[in-house]
Amino acid sequence: MTTFENLGLSGSLLRALAVQNHEKPTAIQARAIPELLSGRDLLGIARTGTGKTAAFTLPILNQLSATKIRLQPGTCHALILSPTRELCAQIGDAIRGYGQFTGLKVATIYGGVSMNRQIASIKAGVDVIVATPGRLVDLIERRVLRLERVSFFVLDEADRMLDLGFVHAIRKITRLLPKERQSMFFSATMPKEIASLATELLRRPVNVAVTPTASTVDHVSQKVIHLSQAAKLPVLIDLLSNNNVTRSIVFTRTKRGADKLTRGLSSAAISTSVIHGNKSQSQRERALSHFRSGRARVLVATDIAARGIDIEGISHIVNYDLPEVPETYVHRIGRTARAGASGTALSFCDPMQLPLLRAIEQLIKRKIQLLDHPIASSSSYANSTPASLPPRARGGRRHNLH
Repeated sequence: MTTFENLGLSGSLLRALAVQNHEKPTAIQARAIPELLSGRDLLGIARTGTGKTAAFTLPILNQLSATKIRLQPGTCHALILSPTRELCAQIGDAIRGYGQFTGLKVATIYGGVSMNRQIASIKAGVDVIVATPGRLVDLIERRVLRLERVSFFVLDEADRMLDLGFVHAIRKITRLLPKERQSMFFSATMPKEIASLATELLRRPVNVAVTPTASTVDHVSQKVIHLSQAAKLPVLIDLLSNNNVTRSIVFTRTKRGADKLTRGLSSAAISTSVIHGNKSQSQRERALSHFRSGRARVLVATDIAARGIDIEGISHIVNYDLPEVPETYVHRIGRTARAGASGTALSFCDPMQLPLLRAIEQLIKRKIQLLDHPIASSSSYANSTPASLPPRARGGRRHNLH
């Protein structure tokens, strides 16, 4: 059996792992850590919740703590790019935990908070910076941060970076990095754009894939309800009244839709928080805190949170609106069934969204199971079913929520 001890990590890291009760490495950690410790560039493909953060942070911390390179003002030795504020904060917290006995300095850089505090945190130089591309470019253009001393570069959630339109910022950042560096890309899926970017920025990388590209989480029970747009809120309220739905994230397509849905659920006395791009960082942190502590049983979110939330015990994911990009469905449902637990993903599909459902099913290579609901069955959708709909969308056996 592979253990952290025989991966070649330092005593200080092993001590931190023991304090945090990490007993054995996950598949991505066991395969990636030895390659990274040997100095190889790496392209890692693994679904969310598989331990990718430790897979790239532990080798970086191991090598930085061993070499103890002197810090220079306004520079860093390792740069980790992440798509969202929440994921940046989580990666930063993980690094501080793993590196608690190394003395290494870590800074997190993202928008929505005071830039002055972030400038102060890197003024004397830091070992590791975790950043979103936009805020990082801001600091570079203000000439308070230089990248010529970066030895380790990580692009985390690379596919999500491209979804959010960060490719130009990423290229601008990478042009400022030293040619002699170790680079790592980690992603849940492997679209053509990622393969192209990896070819451009990685040098003879080792490929580590622990699940098939764009595969769904094995322990997620996936179901779909066909209904009208008008029936979505009453059906959701009824589903959330089920005692089996202990903690759930409900995904909407737009920020306005998220706010409207939150008002509707709150009017039905369902404790709800909301998170999207128009919320300030303090509002987003408060919403996550309420959801994590149980003060809010439901978190309504746009896709900004599809990968930025790592909270155990999420029993259900609800796709109130199906995503426009099929791969986003995989990212959303990855918020449940984490760390070997089981979970349920429910998707609402109105007549206009049928092409999106078909695209998702084509991506995951399976038909999503139909779940009948009495409110949906009595809706205008059921009374005006297009002739082109498959028979399974016009009726069928009702299934349990599990």
